[in-house]
Amino acid sequence: MKRTLGWLVVLVLAVALTVLVCLPASWLGTIVERQTGGRLTLGDAQGTLWSGSAFVGGAAGEGGSVTPLLPGRFTWRLSPLVLFGRVHMDLENAQALAGPVRIEGSWSQWQVSEGQLLLPAEGLAGLGAPLNTLMPSGVIRLSWNRLDLVRQPGSISVTGRTILSMNDMGSRMSPVRPLGSYEMAMDWRGAQADLVLRTVRGALLLSGNGTLQNGRLRFSGQASAAEGYEETLGNMLNLLGQRRMVNGKNIIALEFR
Repeated sequence: MKRTLGWLVVLVLAVALTVLVCLPASWLGTIVERQTGGRLTLGDAQGTLWSGSAFVGGAAGEGGSVTPLLPGRFTWRLSPLVLFGRVHMDLENAQALAGPVRIEGSWSQWQVSEGQLLLPAEGLAGLGAPLNTLMPSGVIRLSWNRLDLVRQPGSISVTGRTILSMNDMGSRMSPVRPLGSYEMAMDWRGAQADLVLRTVRGALLLSGNGTLQNGRLRFSGQASAAEGYEETLGNMLNLLGQRRMVNGKNIIALEFR
């Protein structure tokens, strides 16, 4: 009887180990969806939970199709130590990431190593008017030093600094190409980030500040044309907002509430 129980225990452990080793990569997609409230998911997941690849997409559309939001496929390697509450994951994507990114921590808090992510400028049109009319183009990168993330009920708390660099931006509504290069710094304090936008160079001058809290953007800024470009950029500036006179100069008020 003891021998039979012993073999039964061994069999159960062998089956459990086999199941764990072969857990499909789609399981990670389920975790991503849960943590982002369904806003993000993994498409065409291949491999296993421990070593696999997929593209990052938005919520599934009609027919369950998932549209990629970022270029390339992300590959990952997840340590089995996660079963004991320790997270060690390496992410790579030659098309979207400047280099490998490591995520370490526990089930409820993580540290993300320094990195840089390429973002498609076309995605800005999805933010609505007036960006969907302007149809921006250019090279956009999100860079960060180490980020500390903590899971909280219904949200993720973030501590750290991220920089959104928008280089050689253009628009189908403007004959001036490129319009300029810009930088938005985001200082994260929990569920809120303080935003500061500045112009690095260019004919279109943008500036302002605001906050991003629980996915809601509040921003107040201004747009104007550099000297010599007032007439050329006049029509496009009218699409951005309402004209105001500040210190004897026409500017466009940028307001997002």
